[in-house]
Amino acid sequence: MTTPSVKKLHVLSLDSSGSAADLLRHWGDLPVEVEHVASGEQVLELLRTRSFDVAVLSGHDLNFLRGISFPEGTTSVFDAVNAGMGILGETGQFEWVNPKMAALSEDLRERVLACCRESLTWAQSSGRTPSALLRGRRFSLSTERGEQFEVTVTPITDHGKRVSQVVAVVWDATKSRRLQDKIDAIDRAGRELLSLDAEHFARLDAQERLALLEEKIRRCMEEHLHFENFEVRVLNKLDNKLELVLSAGIPAETDTADLFASPEGNGICGYVAARGRSYICPDTSNDSRYRPGLPGARSSLTVPLALQDKIVGVANFESSRLAAFNEDDRQFAEIFARYIALALHVLELLVTERHATTGRLGKDVMAGITSPLNDILTDVESLVEDYIGHDDLRHRLRNISENAVRIRSAIKEVTSAKPGLIGARAARGRRHDPVLTGKRILVADDEDMIRETVRDVLTGFGCEVVTATDGATAVALLEKDAFDLVLSDIKMPGRSGYEVFAAAKQMDASTPVILTTGFGYDPNHTIIRARREGLAAVLFKPFKVDQLLGEIRMALSSVRL
Repeated sequence: MTTPSVKKLHVLSLDSSGSAADLLRHWGDLPVEVEHVASGEQVLELLRTRSFDVAVLSGHDLNFLRGISFPEGTTSVFDAVNAGMGILGETGQFEWVNPKMAALSEDLRERVLACCRESLTWAQSSGRTPSALLRGRRFSLSTERGEQFEVTVTPITDHGKRVSQVVAVVWDATKSRRLQDKIDAIDRAGRELLSLDAEHFARLDAQERLALLEEKIRRCMEEHLHFENFEVRVLNKLDNKLELVLSAGIPAETDTADLFASPEGNGICGYVAARGRSYICPDTSNDSRYRPGLPGARSSLTVPLALQDKIVGVANFESSRLAAFNEDDRQFAEIFARYIALALHVLELLVTERHATTGRLGKDVMAGITSPLNDILTDVESLVEDYIGHDDLRHRLRNISENAVRIRSAIKEVTSAKPGLIGARAARGRRHDPVLTGKRILVADDEDMIRETVRDVLTGFGCEVVTATDGATAVALLEKDAFDLVLSDIKMPGRSGYEVFAAAKQMDASTPVILTTGFGYDPNHTIIRARREGLAAVLFKPFKVDQLLGEIRMALSSVRL
């Protein structure tokens, strides 16, 4: 019990001896103002007209209150209380119980009785302070049917300030306990989502890390939330777009419309992302914000993904049942959404760190060598001018100057963050490969360096390579000509990588397609969808030439088999 935040404690007491007021004076440092009344009718009248912080009745007065004549159409205060109440005296038996207490099963009532007897003995033993008596004791009881009950037993004193009775209050805590148990289960599931073995995780490539996280999220949602149809969208900070990164049960064709974090015109997902508040849609047919997702969806629940008080995306759940989601579901979903946000953030950091660390290394190294190299170049040029006529010496000095420039360029190249292939030039000039030679390959990527490097590598192995600078061009080429393999970036202007994949499969279902991406997670849910429909492989930038060639060889060989 905590001290009320008032300057003076106003107490209404039906205890003319003042023992209740004496007890309250030990509560804290607040002054106590007690107003004594002599009857239950006076108590009710004052409570109707004035405000008190505490109302205290001695135990022997409770039976008196039950004899009060209440206005017509009302019930006894104690009969209406949604909890079992009873008074136990020194006889060890209940002297009074309300209907809720009387309705408890015989076994449960006997157990409550045992708690009361134990508390009475405890209160009557020496050394108990008035404040300790006022707090009472609390017990938890369970039945064979799995019901959970909470019992609070509080001692009360007679006119001689002696504990002669205890008051027991019993309430059914089954629902709240089950609610807490489920919250705890979801909390454990969320922690499991983040419990990635560092050593094991470090050995996985980006694609394997993505697959591991994807499986953990899917399993946790199905087992603990029991939501079969869901999607997770992450907010793209560059354009405020909600990118689809994970989905189950919602068909791929519903992903065509772009959604942005805006309260109007972007569905419930956009509204939740913009407002940062969860949204329960009990009837999709009567909600203008709802945009079609799951075919036949009747209701939905959308919660924000928050990270350090910033909205980073949304999780959307849909059901074919009307009003399938309630406030408990909202609470569960919000708890788990925090873990999803953390998990996606961890994955993004792990992938981003690979590039950022290399970039920082390059800047640090270049900052350290730029000044010394410039000094060398300046000194060399001065010496060249001083030794006119010494051609051999001048030639050597020129070599030193050129080597210094090459050193600076080489260090910058090695330590810079590679947006594309690593070691691409080393692959040039190799012999033709029987699996690759003569194969017609479409390479679609809006990054010039990636597209041209892949073209050069594959051409060096005897492939006929056609390139496209955007998704629309790639789709048009697929509709016009046949290819042995398609290598396409996921995120391109015009058409997405999934649309290129779908176009290739529509023209010839046996055509292998390899997708590439520079994102740490699947920004448009392309990988997950395409895998189910026959995607050959995924390459996460930056990738090595050997890795590229290995995946292409494997994809082409599988077609031949």
